[in-house]
Amino acid sequence: MVTLRESPVDAPDAHELLAEYFRARTVGFAEQDVVYTTTFPQPAAFVRPAGVFVVLDDDGGRPVGCGGIRLIDDGPHGTRYEVKHLYLRPETRGRGWGRLLVDALESRARELGARELVLDTHHSLEAAGALYARTGFTTIAPYNDNPNASRWYSKVLAGPVSSEDQTG
Repeated sequence: MVTLRESPVDAPDAHELLAEYFRARTVGFAEQDVVYTTTFPQPAAFVRPAGVFVVLDDDGGRPVGCGGIRLIDDGPHGTRYEVKHLYLRPETRGRGWGRLLVDALESRARELGARELVLDTHHSLEAAGALYARTGFTTIAPYNDNPNASRWYSKVLAGPVSSEDQTG
């Protein structure tokens, strides 16, 4: 049975997964004559309430995937968290674990009061784009200037708070 656990983003197993993720992106982008810019995340960005980072362990307890959410500037729906560094080792793909990661991050974002989840990705990552569509994300205009991104997505978790909601 796979398990998900919260982890510091700079823990050895999390760092190893992120290094693999960045290596894969660098190679994949180079094949398209595109330069990938690697930026390891700041640990504080993934500590509650600013964010959360999770590691997925396989049936044998080996870390095989990761992802995080971090608080960014509010958007049109209110409090907004960004999904970052969603990664599964290639040999584990196709088992539904990507969806498990996305669902876990969404759940944690809701716990932290998020009204919207956003993310960016590259158009060449077709499986990632399909996963985001299957989990309810829709394409939006760019919300950042990430040089590695060519597509941006959003999932509204709740509507904006109205004055009626506040006075009840």
